[in-house]
Amino acid sequence: MTEQPGTRAVHVPTAQVALSTASTYPESTANAFEIAARLGYDGVEVMVWTDPVSQDVDALERLSDYHRMPILAIHAPCLIITQRVWGTDPWVKLVKAKEAAERLGASTVVVHPPFRWQRDYVRQFVGGIQQMESETPVRFAVENMFPLRARGREVSPYGMDWNPIDEGFLDFTLDLSHTAVSQSDAMAMRRSMGERLTHVHIADGTGTARDEHLVPGRGDQPCAELLEDLASADFDGIVVVEINTRACDDRDAREADLAEALAFTRLNLAAPADAWPT
Repeated sequence: MTEQPGTRAVHVPTAQVALSTASTYPESTANAFEIAARLGYDGVEVMVWTDPVSQDVDALERLSDYHRMPILAIHAPCLIITQRVWGTDPWVKLVKAKEAAERLGASTVVVHPPFRWQRDYVRQFVGGIQQMESETPVRFAVENMFPLRARGREVSPYGMDWNPIDEGFLDFTLDLSHTAVSQSDAMAMRRSMGERLTHVHIADGTGTARDEHLVPGRGDQPCAELLEDLASADFDGIVVVEINTRACDDRDAREADLAEALAFTRLNLAAPADAWPT
């Protein structure tokens, strides 16, 4: 890249920037595709939850084709509110997420660690994820979560550590709203994940006990630092804007937040040319 006088050359990695369909809630999954296309996102991550369209692979394929919006990732139904989505067996949910990803051309399935009460799932989780990754090109990117804190007490609802770094997973999702809640060092977590970090949920938080998913730059997490670090490492995974817009008064306010989050991500997902690996 040539450098103009008075400027400093930068490089941008091949990483794509996607919009999580959860970011448009309470609007529909269908609306998320339309908003992502109009604002200039590279694609979407589909959060599979109670919206019937999010569970319907045929409908998702039609939306992707109509809006020319690639589906880059599938977020498996791992939340408490999605315990009955795609059945109640957690392995069935992951198989369906894998099959959806394969059909829709998504490279990644995002999955949370199992809950404490899912005892068989807990025992089989690490080996099961490793086995599934050996059978498909789809990545299963396990996400860092957080403990619950109230009245000075801390309790984890998960049957394994909410921070999955020490387990033998091949791929991780790093979520910066979750590092805020767990009061973790996000950059230290990123370094520990190393090349196994293949997926990012970019958002912000202020360190409260609530999972805030703020627009990046509005909290105290190192969002800009992380993005520049990823650029310096020539990150080729997916960066997903996963913010909470439920408090927005109307569509215009929601889209303003989504546009701001996209602009922040694109601006900071770049590194000086001399920091680029050769």
